[in-house]
Amino acid sequence: VQLQASGGGEVQAGDSLKLSCAVSGRNLRSYRMGWFRQAPGKEREFVASISWFDSATYYADSVEGRFTISRDNAEKMVYLQMDSLKPEDTAVYYCASKEEGLSWKGRVTWGRGTQVTVSS
Repeated sequence: VQLQASGGGEVQAGDSLKLSCAVSGRNLRSYRMGWFRQAPGKEREFVASISWFDSATYYADSVEGRFTISRDNAEKMVYLQMDSLKPEDTAVYYCASKEEGLSWKGRVTWGRGTQVTVSS
């Protein structure tokens, strides 16, 4: 699996932004896709994930209700719709994938990050 994230930018607090992740590879139904982020001076943290098989989703508490992860099977794309953005959402966002059922701390494929900056 290879991943290519895009869509980052600079926005004002309260604005929306949509990140995209182009996915290449086979047998994607056995994978879970995720978005992570890393703010300056902080560790990379989980944001959201979605099953390629049944679209089951998980969200970090900090983004629940504001962010929506989705996928397009035909286009092999994963999206992260970010609404009501806050300055604390500022970070480099990474698209990631792993085999369903395995830990995000294990074998994970990472895409290049895309910068999201939210000003107050």
